[in-house]
Amino acid sequence: MGARNRWLLPDGVDEVLPPRARQVEALRRRLLDVFERWGYDLVVPPVIEYLDSLLSGIGEDLDLQTFKLIDQVTGRMMGVRADITPQVARIDAHRLPADHPQRFCYIGPVLHTLPDKFAGSRNPLQIGAELYGHTGIESDAEVIALLLEILGSAGIGDVTLELGHMGLFHAICEHARIDAEIESRILEVLLLKDASGLEGVLEQAGVDDAVRGHLGVLLELNGDLDVLARARHALAVAPAAVGRALDDVERLIELLAALAPRAQVHLDFAELRGYRYHTGVMFAAYTPAAGRAIAWGGRYDNIGQSFGRARSATGFSTDLNVLAELSATPQVELGRIFAPAGTSPDLLAAMRDLRAAGYRVVQGLPGQQGDAAAMGCAQCLSDAGGSWQLEDV
Repeated sequence: MGARNRWLLPDGVDEVLPPRARQVEALRRRLLDVFERWGYDLVVPPVIEYLDSLLSGIGEDLDLQTFKLIDQVTGRMMGVRADITPQVARIDAHRLPADHPQRFCYIGPVLHTLPDKFAGSRNPLQIGAELYGHTGIESDAEVIALLLEILGSAGIGDVTLELGHMGLFHAICEHARIDAEIESRILEVLLLKDASGLEGVLEQAGVDDAVRGHLGVLLELNGDLDVLARARHALAVAPAAVGRALDDVERLIELLAALAPRAQVHLDFAELRGYRYHTGVMFAAYTPAAGRAIAWGGRYDNIGQSFGRARSATGFSTDLNVLAELSATPQVELGRIFAPAGTSPDLLAAMRDLRAAGYRVVQGLPGQQGDAAAMGCAQCLSDAGGSWQLEDV
């Protein structure tokens, strides 16, 4: 790379500059306060961990998104986290073990080998919440209601909540004894909404007609709440676990009617996006201002097993930078006040008083280039015969 290009960042890697950085930080504080009020404790996992811990029990999709390197101290393989969720599962299982439900929230940077979620960024600022130790649909409803409040607090309106359930897909495949490789290929074509591709994969795998029908109908089961009745009819002779998954979705809709009565709910039983460690209810949030989902979540009851302590779990995550970009909350920009260089007691006292009152005071430096206007200051401190007063620039 030539000297002229050394300042360039890698594709998909961004930095946050003023004034957006101030907006992001203000939003971070506001959302952490929401988590606090809901009883979610903040945890701060490390950016890097040993790979066998970081990827334990999560499947190959997140493995492919993880940058890997050798620890120069131990010689062991390490990874830069691509998702904070498995780290919080480790904390629940080993660092803070408990039998009762535990609630955690987090915020921190993650790094992806390729652009994926969060509007294509490779370095999202992931923020989210996880609830451990409860198997009922009530905990799924709680984290969804919390997500909706988080989005509202971020100033994002007109949100549509899309609900699905990984249990339908897994139950059909498990009952038909479809192996993991074929299941993965089926999942890929379902996500693409590719009916002909799905038929081709199923035919090649020798799947019988009944199973083909059950998997194929998943592509048609999307829309408003009447989809649930259509699903029960279309999957009436599917494995019993499919009926239980539909019961979960129905109960979840009832709970959300009480917890988040203004929520706009959409069902899609083929929209199974997300890391494949999810096992039950899955959900995503959409808004017309963005061309893709702005938050994801769901139930993942299998990660804790890989840490030697099985725990039910559900949660969500999003990118704080995306929320800040979409936020309709007006940004309050405090005006800057320029103070001249010097250390006289009365000048320093005037600067302290203004800063204590919440003003931004920038003091000039001896011999500097640029005046108050060049530094973005609308006012300056001026010596008015023994007292310092504000004047417009």
